Amino acid sequence: MDQAAGNAVTRQYLAGELSLRLARLQAAMSESEHAQEVAYLRHEAETVPVSALGCVVARALAVTDEICFDSMDRGNWAVFIVEATICSELWEFGVCAGLLTEPGLKGLGGRHER
Repeated sequence: MDQAAGNAVTRQYLAGELSLRLARLQAAMSESEHAQEVAYLRHEAETVPVSALGCVVARALAVTDEICFDSMDRGNWAVFIVEATICSELWEFGVCAGLLTEPGLKGLGGRHER
């Protein structure tokens, strides 16, 4: 496999994995308040260059943080656990794929910083 073909496979893998995680988040959401934003992030994950996937992951983590807090505020603990698990998987994927670094997560603007 030549370099260009290898890069295309890597890009497709990263985009596919991120899109899959966002699809799981969409399916788990109990409220549709953030559904349009998650759908937009899925679209971006599937269309932006690899160099921009880190930004998509960071925004997805910020949105997931809000989604988790909304579920917690409503006392919907079963949904919260699923959403928090997906958030953890998003973070782990971003770090392992080299799209995020732990210090880079500061300033995502999540509710916990308010």
